[in-house]
Amino acid sequence: MWSSYPAIAPIVLLVISNVFMTFAWYGHLKFTDRPLYLVVVISWLIAFIEYCFAVPANRIGHQVYSAAELKTMQEVITLAVFALFSLFYLGERLTINHLVGFSLICLGAFFVFKAPISMDRLF
Repeated sequence: MWSSYPAIAPIVLLVISNVFMTFAWYGHLKFTDRPLYLVVVISWLIAFIEYCFAVPANRIGHQVYSAAELKTMQEVITLAVFALFSLFYLGERLTINHLVGFSLICLGAFFVFKAPISMDRLF
C-alpha cells in the first residue's frame, strides 16, 4: 500500500514514527517516580514500534529522496512533533529562542532540498 506513494508515504510514516520516538525518549519524564530500569524497558518497547514505521519510511522514501533528504525530513518532523509534545504533554513553554533555533534548522533543510550547486562552480 505505502509503496504506491513513494513521495508521500515517508512523510506520513516518519510523522507516526516520530510520535512513538518522542514518547519513547521523553514520555517517561512525567513518571520520575518509576524505576529507571522499568522506563528503559518500556521506552525500548515503544522504540521498537517507532522502528516499524521509520525503516519502511526510509526504504520507500529512498525511491524518491536521497538519504540526506530523508534524514533532513526526519529532523524537521522530529522538531515539529517534539515542539507539540513539549507544549501539550509536558506542559513546557516554547520560547522565542526555541522558535528561532527551530527556524534556522528549517532554513538548513531548505538548502538540502534546493537544487544542488555544483562544486565545480565554486572552485
